[in-house]
Amino acid sequence: MSKKIKVSIVGASGYSGGEILRILLNHPYVEIQQITSRKFAKFAASLAHPNLRKRCSLKFCRVEELKPCDTLFVCLPNGESQKYMTHFRKLAPKIIDLGADYRLDSAESYNYWYGEHASPEQISDFVYGIAELNRSKIKQSNYVACGGCEATCSILTLYPLFKYNLAVPDRTVLDIKMGSSGTGGQPSLSTHHPERSGVLRTYKPTGHRHTAEIEQELTKHSSEPVKIHLTATSVEAVRGILVTAHVFLREGVSENDIWKAYHQEYTNEPFVRLIQDKIGVYRMPEPKLLAGTNFCDIGLEKDKNSNRAVIVGAIDNLGKGTAGQAVQAFNIMYGFEETVGLEFCGLHPI
Repeated sequence: MSKKIKVSIVGASGYSGGEILRILLNHPYVEIQQITSRKFAKFAASLAHPNLRKRCSLKFCRVEELKPCDTLFVCLPNGESQKYMTHFRKLAPKIIDLGADYRLDSAESYNYWYGEHASPEQISDFVYGIAELNRSKIKQSNYVACGGCEATCSILTLYPLFKYNLAVPDRTVLDIKMGSSGTGGQPSLSTHHPERSGVLRTYKPTGHRHTAEIEQELTKHSSEPVKIHLTATSVEAVRGILVTAHVFLREGVSENDIWKAYHQEYTNEPFVRLIQDKIGVYRMPEPKLLAGTNFCDIGLEKDKNSNRAVIVGAIDNLGKGTAGQAVQAFNIMYGFEETVGLEFCGLHPI
């Protein structure tokens, strides 16, 4: 195409904003117009993202300096974008929000999990951003709310089971392991190196906010309401999410039935890879291999002695879990091939 899409990134100095910037620098149909940061305003992008030295000449500006553009990527902490969304919508006809502010379908649900919403009247304008579930809606929408990283991995890991009515709807247990970048770039005692290094720390035994998204989206594709039991643990890694789902199957469901459902849904999906290797080290998904990619890897095994199946999913939380997902949605909104700018296949060894 002759004319490039002008985009700006709000909150571009954070981890997700930096990842969006890195990906879009290689997107052939994009011109990055502005990048914002309160902390680094007037400084070069490479100050926050040293990997972009000699790749990006942009300097950060303040939100108040934003000019109209074609698409706005919003990468602000939870609770912030709703304060500015009315203004953002005057600047750009298409908005992709990477935070939690518009992921849930109702103000009541948001208020329960996050606190009172500042612009509840705008919630219904946003489409949940997982392409594999909502591709047609994303294509028709001007406003997309990307899924949370742990929610995205969990939903993709479980979706075919509930769509094809293979699992008991209220007994699934999720054990989620998360790298440190999932907490964002703002330091705290829990992310301070002496407190974080070497840990296997369960930080949310129950009540994780992403439970709401997972149940919301899976229930839409299930014959019965889905109930999830989730525990989240921090591990010694920077990037990556590993979801281990303990699923209890309906009577008579075989491992072959499960694989058939997953192949039915995902064989033609460009960013979901089904792992069925019987030999080698990587017989199950491994987040390390996905660093910098937009892939979700899924593997599974049925317990021979019970009706339990273990479904394992892995993503890069900053890739398919955040920035990669956002660029995939962007491509769909504009009718580009979904893989444009997202072709990186990862590294091995790493």
